[in-house]
Amino acid sequence: MNALSSRSHIMYAIAIIFVVIWIGTLGYTILEGWTPADSLYMTIITMTTVGYTEVHPLTEAGRLFTMGLIIISIGIAGYAFSALTAFIVEGEIRLILRGRKMDKQITNLHQHIILCGMGRTGLYIAEEFVRTHTPFVVIEQDKEALKEAEHIANLLYLQQDATRDETLLAAGIKQARGLVTTLGEDKDNVFVVLCARSLNPKLRIISRLVEEKNADLLRKAGADHTVSPDAIGGMRMASVMLRPTVVSFLDEMLRVTGQSLRMEEMQVDDFPVLLDRSLGEINIRKRTGTLVVAIKSQKQGYQFNPGAQTILRSGDVLIVMGTEEQLDPKRWWEGCQT
Repeated sequence: MNALSSRSHIMYAIAIIFVVIWIGTLGYTILEGWTPADSLYMTIITMTTVGYTEVHPLTEAGRLFTMGLIIISIGIAGYAFSALTAFIVEGEIRLILRGRKMDKQITNLHQHIILCGMGRTGLYIAEEFVRTHTPFVVIEQDKEALKEAEHIANLLYLQQDATRDETLLAAGIKQARGLVTTLGEDKDNVFVVLCARSLNPKLRIISRLVEEKNADLLRKAGADHTVSPDAIGGMRMASVMLRPTVVSFLDEMLRVTGQSLRMEEMQVDDFPVLLDRSLGEINIRKRTGTLVVAIKSQKQGYQFNPGAQTILRSGDVLIVMGTEEQLDPKRWWEGCQT
């Protein structure tokens, strides 16, 4: 019996109870000539078997009717109780099994990201992680916030307090590669950052910034970067006003159906075939279909729109743009070797 079936059985039981009450009230009214109020009262005390004295002396026909009503009521009560028990037990079992399965999946995660907070900001982050096939687990206390994310298939989450060490450990912080905290108050984000940094010193931590004055505090607590949604939202609104075509182009670039363009970073050290060779010699555009937008080097910082003569060195990071398929590391690596 699934949840929908159990719910249907409960509704049937309630409907039958009301039907029997109506039949009992009508029966006493017709057989005994009582008022509807007396007939309803007699029906209720008979069905609940409370043992009160009859409203009025019963005729033989009334007694037979009462016995039948008692037998039917006992049957209905048993049916309703079994349906309610099945609904509760199956729901609990389902939650337990789902929780155990989710705990096992979280335990098996490696090099994943922990997302603390599933408000509006957290929801957008989670959707982006899903689009980029990034493994992650959510920590959120509010049940309603998690319900908002029900459309995300196979979402892994812990309905717990993100500021507690045991919660972060349960989320696999020792094996995680990053943590994003988007809680509504800076003090909570500071506490999460402190706990996370102490549990995994190598973790990359990004924190939401509610008030600009707390930026230094979050960085001192251990956040690698802070992001202010209000500041970014304000800059975007200004850009839409001043540079609408540019903003429209960027939005279109990310949303074109079937060929979404994204930007990704590639560590040169992960692709030995690139070391000590020029961009012109490698011809990344031809081999992978991606465009090198910039290079971040340890000595020179960012080089935007690098020329063909640019030599790639150890420690360099390529900022490349292409479709999700083109930016797949395995496909990109195969392309560079051809």
